[in-house]
Amino acid sequence: MDRRPGLSIRLKLTLSYAGFLTLAGALLLVAMGVFLLRSGWLRTNESGAVRENPVIQFVRAFVPTAAAVMVFLLVFGLVGGWFLAGRMLAPLDRITHATRTVADGSLSHRIRLPGREDEFRELADAFDMMLAQLEAHVAEQRRFAANASHELRTPLAISKTLIDVARADPNHDTGELVDRLHTVNTRAIDLTEALLLLSRANQRSFTREHVDLSLVAEEAAETLHPLADKHGVTLETSGDIAPTTGSPALLLQLITNLVHNAIVHNVPREGTVRVHTGVRPRTVVLTVENTGERLTPQLVATLTEPFQRGTERTHADQAGVGLGLAIVKTITEAHDGTLTLTPRRAGGLRITVELPAASGA
Repeated sequence: MDRRPGLSIRLKLTLSYAGFLTLAGALLLVAMGVFLLRSGWLRTNESGAVRENPVIQFVRAFVPTAAAVMVFLLVFGLVGGWFLAGRMLAPLDRITHATRTVADGSLSHRIRLPGREDEFRELADAFDMMLAQLEAHVAEQRRFAANASHELRTPLAISKTLIDVARADPNHDTGELVDRLHTVNTRAIDLTEALLLLSRANQRSFTREHVDLSLVAEEAAETLHPLADKHGVTLETSGDIAPTTGSPALLLQLITNLVHNAIVHNVPREGTVRVHTGVRPRTVVLTVENTGERLTPQLVATLTEPFQRGTERTHADQAGVGLGLAIVKTITEAHDGTLTLTPRRAGGLRITVELPAASGA
């Protein structure tokens, strides 16, 4: 934004200090003069002989001295105010330098302002915290872009290879080629749709409505019951009415992703998935837990990152795009909620989503 040049903050503070000091000095001198006049210092002698008006004598003796004092106060206020303002604004200069350094692309720069707690220290610490979050977010976005490019390149490369093989060998079985191309193309479409859903949730471009998580959980469970039966997994739903506000479609996607992951990342047979909804004083809670392999806390901490997979997939229908929990995390944050992943001692995972309760619930 183009702005007209103006006085610096340091100069404004200097003029303010000097002006205040000069005004205070002037008021002090006036008060001293009035006090001297009223206290009898200017009375005539006992004989009553007066050669000149005592007021005029006072003015002649007092005004030059007062003027010299005022000049001294003005100069002292300007010089002292300049150095005092510079010392007071030194932390702001440091913050400005850090801002320009970050603007040049150095997100790793930190102010680390020393000293005791004050307004400038709070500003510097808040700025450092913002930079740390921004650096982490940019790093995450870069990893996401690299992973997305890799994931999208893989089906495209496979498709190109299949087409090249078909062109080199016209007698090749076209039925098998079409089936493989269909599988690869379906995976690419699923990945693209997942990326679009992730972007939509990140932008929070949705209308908030009243939603009962218990009903959404039942809908998701009903949809995924055939998949659970196919894997020999028992799917249980329970809990109370859990009213919140948000996008019904996104919340359905959230629960569907959680239940789907709980089914496919389970023991091969006789596994269990439990979906429970509950109400707390100001929030509603959705819990999805499953049986399965034992997971370390270090591995669980990475599961919400894009394109991270907890265990090796052994079935064809388990070949997801690696964005299931990343989408869950994004949808949860878009609804001002919290997502918690905890490994179960007996194996498997417990995932808790806590969202703000609907007003008046």
